[in-house]
Order: sequence, then C-alpha cells, then structure tokens
Amino acid sequence: MNADQILAEIREANLSYLMLAQSLIRSDREQALYRLGITEATATMIGMLTSSQMMKIAAGNTLLCRFRMDDDLVWSLLTSHGKSAANEGVAGLHASILMAGRHQEAA
Repeated sequence: MNADQILAEIREANLSYLMLAQSLIRSDREQALYRLGITEATATMIGMLTSSQMMKIAAGNTLLCRFRMDDDLVWSLLTSHGKSAANEGVAGLHASILMAGRHQEAA
C-alpha cells in the first residue's frame, strides 16, 4: 500500500466513523457515549454536524477514532487465546466491564 492509498483509507474510515457516531448519537445517546467512549460535549458537536462538515472533517489525514483497549489485560481478554468457548464469553464480558469502568472514569 502506498501513501496515497493509506490516506484514502483513512479518509474513508473517518467518514464511516463520523456517520456511525452521528447515527448512534441520534438514536440512543447514552449507548453512543458508552460505545464510542466520547464525552457529552463531543456527542453534542458530532450530533449537530452537517453532511458537508462531516465530509470536510473526514478529508483530513489524521484518523479520528482510536483504540480504547490500551492495556494488555483488555487485549488478552478480547483475544482469549487458548481458552475454551465457554471461557471466551466470560472473558468478553470481563473486558466489557473493564472498558465500561474506564468510560465512567473518563466522564
């Protein structure tokens, strides 16, 4: 992949993210705050963006979304390497609880 292709992929991901975020915010604000890991102020701003504003923001060369799983414990729980199917469900639930707690700390 060359630099132009990477930039095109970033722009596409940005637009998809903004459209998804706006849709989530408009349909269920509380779930959007949790699932996107954003603040109330950010949700308000994204919810009010026009289509042309979203296109302009998405056209930048910086990825707007980021991983919230920034530690080894959460990644380990999400990947569940070497664990049985029954334990995978518990591990996924544990990871969700950890990330929900971090969302509350950030808010």
